[in-house]
Amino acid sequence: MTFSALHLSPDSPESALEIGGQLASVPLQNTDRVASRMVGYFATCMAPCRTLPGEQLRGDVTKLTRTCLGLVAEMFDRRTVPGDEQLGEVREAAAQWAREGVPLSTILRGYHEGVRIAFGLVTAPARADDVNELLVATDLMLELLAAVTAAVADAYVDEQHLVAKEHQTAAQTLASALLSGRGSSALARQAGIPIADAYQVVALSLSEHPDERDPRVDANVAARRKLRRLQSALATVFASRALALLSTKGGTMLIPVDDGETPLTAETLAQLAEAAEVPLTATVVACDTDEIPESADQAHELLNLVRVGGKPPGLYHMADLAVEYQLTRGGPATRRIATILDPLEAHAELFETMRAYLGNDMNRQLTARQLYVHPNTVDYRLRRIAQLTTIDLATSAGISQAAIALLARDLDRSVTRRL
Repeated sequence: MTFSALHLSPDSPESALEIGGQLASVPLQNTDRVASRMVGYFATCMAPCRTLPGEQLRGDVTKLTRTCLGLVAEMFDRRTVPGDEQLGEVREAAAQWAREGVPLSTILRGYHEGVRIAFGLVTAPARADDVNELLVATDLMLELLAAVTAAVADAYVDEQHLVAKEHQTAAQTLASALLSGRGSSALARQAGIPIADAYQVVALSLSEHPDERDPRVDANVAARRKLRRLQSALATVFASRALALLSTKGGTMLIPVDDGETPLTAETLAQLAEAAEVPLTATVVACDTDEIPESADQAHELLNLVRVGGKPPGLYHMADLAVEYQLTRGGPATRRIATILDPLEAHAELFETMRAYLGNDMNRQLTARQLYVHPNTVDYRLRRIAQLTTIDLATSAGISQAAIALLARDLDRSVTRRL
């Protein structure tokens, strides 16, 4: 029958653990000497620790090592694993190292190596008749290691979340200032984020995630998860340099275009979409920093044109929307184009056929299948459109005229609805 530290408590009648005819804690009681030996090992044998400043090894690390040795010694004397209230210094150190950017793997490896060294010192005097005591010591050390690992990981992650939240708040403050034309070097220093000379101003639209339409799932929770996935991907893809003001529907991003920075491209947008698990639509306008407010208005105007035009998700530049953008400038010519299709007002099926025919690259068979009609019916409707509007969809000129007229009409109606 073996002993398990899980069944021990402070009220256990068992005396202090003994190994090799002495208290198991004896090899650890000279904490200064043992701590110095451990820290020396960390500095010379653990590659990640060799990058730490010498004063940190001699100061914070040595102090914490002495504290932990005291906890281990007390654990063997009481046969009880330290409780959460005794691991406060361990958690505080993990939070500090998280803020200083020390990798979590380095911290955990240090604790694991420390436990291995301490266990070796404690069990070195063991004799053949110390089997039961060694089993208890092993159980206690494993339980201690589990408790310390959990305390360190929790504190580290909590601090990382706090740092990320602080950075996000600073980035949002700076983004708001730049979008309103109030960016300054003083604000950048306060936020801890440098201002670039030029940016890609991005208007972004997020599609709905399937979970947002699932009646079994809270739509708001699903939308927030989608947004968090996107924000995490932004930090990874753009090395936390992108400034974003986003909601679950979309928003505005400012991406620096200085040398060495990652720009928004079709490829990087695809990465973001994959991480968010939804299609993304983005319009981008490049500009100098002092032109950000005007460029943001233009980017969102382009995004509206993408929506009105029924274009698929993806990345769009001004060159991709030049015709649509020009049509929104208004004027007699634009209004005249928008009225070309007025004779079709009373014929909804002709509008439907025209849209399907253009959307299917003038494929009458595919258009017929989409509309659930015979191809001859498609031909008849195309002839009726030509009779009523003079737009001949059998010619390239007629196709171009129809596409522009539909777009002008949709834009005109979009503006009317907003008014």
